Amino acid sequence: MLKAGELAPDFEMADQNERAIRLSDYKGKKNVVLFFYPKDFSPVCTLEACCFRDQYELFQSLDTEVIGVSADGVISHAHFAAKYDLPFPLLSDEGDLRSLYSISKTLGFVHGRITFVIDKKGVIIEVIASVFDATRHVEDALNRVRTEENQLRKD
Repeated sequence: MLKAGELAPDFEMADQNERAIRLSDYKGKKNVVLFFYPKDFSPVCTLEACCFRDQYELFQSLDTEVIGVSADGVISHAHFAAKYDLPFPLLSDEGDLRSLYSISKTLGFVHGRITFVIDKKGVIIEVIASVFDATRHVEDALNRVRTEENQLRKD
């Protein structure tokens, strides 16, 4: 798996609205919280997505975009986003993006829950891995982005 300090691989994928999302579009403009989750509508994944939703305005105020990624299709993502009023892009990944970010399956068969916090230069500054503690991903990502933005203001 990729680590803090490494350059985040660029990608282009369709979101739930069939818009092309490219990591490179955010470079120099925004931090990105890229969270990989196992499945739309599952209890822990729904909790995680809703926690990101509830903190989305705060992330936005810190020049940060949130992007969710799972193996579910565009239609599932569209229903998931609509049902839970998710304001951020959800990307459908058949495994290419997980492979690009070197994410293996948990226990060999469940898609992992991994969050990458990527700075405006495109460098991974935090990796959060916790299969069952979904709220930790949101809290840790928010704390890391706050630290990053505070450091930029000091410089």
